[in-house]
Amino acid sequence: MRGSPDAHIQFGRFFMNRRSFLKNAGLGAGAAAATTLAAPAVHAQNVTDMVIVSTWPRDFPGLGTSAQRLAARIGELSEGRLNVEYFAAGERVGAFDSFDEVASGNAQAYIGAEYYWKGKHPAFAYFASVPFGLTYPEMDAWMKFGGGQELWDELSDGFGVQAFSAGNTGVQMGGWFNKEIETADDLKGLKMRIPGLGGDVMAKLGASPVSLPGGQIYENLVSGALDATEWVGPWNDYFLKLYEAAKYYYYPGMHEPGLQLALGTNKSWYSGLSKADQQIIKAACMEENAMQAAETNQNNGIYLDKLINEHGVKLRKFSNEIYDAFGEASEEVFAQTVEHSDLAKRTHESFAKARSDLGRWMLLADTGYTEQRNRVLGITV
Repeated sequence: MRGSPDAHIQFGRFFMNRRSFLKNAGLGAGAAAATTLAAPAVHAQNVTDMVIVSTWPRDFPGLGTSAQRLAARIGELSEGRLNVEYFAAGERVGAFDSFDEVASGNAQAYIGAEYYWKGKHPAFAYFASVPFGLTYPEMDAWMKFGGGQELWDELSDGFGVQAFSAGNTGVQMGGWFNKEIETADDLKGLKMRIPGLGGDVMAKLGASPVSLPGGQIYENLVSGALDATEWVGPWNDYFLKLYEAAKYYYYPGMHEPGLQLALGTNKSWYSGLSKADQQIIKAACMEENAMQAAETNQNNGIYLDKLINEHGVKLRKFSNEIYDAFGEASEEVFAQTVEHSDLAKRTHESFAKARSDLGRWMLLADTGYTEQRNRVLGITV
């Protein structure tokens, strides 16, 4: 589904004043009037224009502000050599049109989630998040040292794009539902907003997955056009006010255990930059990749308490029976995905090896430690 020019739909009515929020957050990436760029413009003073289009609403806490922070940081680190103009979803092109805007050369970069482009090639989903996939530290390890970036480069190159990791939302919630989900049969017939391969898993279980930009979720859930939706987690979901339309909030999300966000550049444009400016873009992305993950984790617990205590949200955990059904359906989806092409097969095999290798270590280290620490200290959900 194509993004709508109304994708950001007056988010000021959902949360704090934009100007105040940006002042407090230290963000300042503004948008100028949209102009179509046939090619990157280099000014006489050796300044290069960099138009960034985003899939996220302007000033939206978490996803939107992370994208704006990254755009501002690129300009700051380049000391103005890269003249960055940032456009949120709907301000220049629709959210789901961002990739084509960059691949065509009309803009120099997009910020979004790669699974939005799985219709172009299913392997894109692996570089965002897939069902029963990698957590943030696992994804970071695979991308940097397990061959993930090389496969991503090979995939993106076929579309004239060079992409970098530029954020991560961590383990996401399972979603908002207008009724309790006690068995896998309760998913049948549900109209649920869920993109990527996670949507394909839900389809296997009888749900009707819908792909919508973030700016269109609230109105569709309130109107009843959707029965359920996933978005991100308590911090982001709080400001979208999804609790006004659904009260059952399920965890943990099998579909996006470590959603990696991306900055994708037009490769021809990127290749024409100086080595220093190329490294600045990469460094800014690496910085934001860590920054957003830390910020999201810091805020999720705080806003989960708000959702429960201030808005009467009912926290529910998916049963083992439902999770087993998710697992069986995901294997069917993966089996279909690898049949697409050699690149899809090699990407899945590399991902699966990383999941196994890293999963064993994480079970011993991170999971083993946190389970014992929480038991001793009495920390519970």
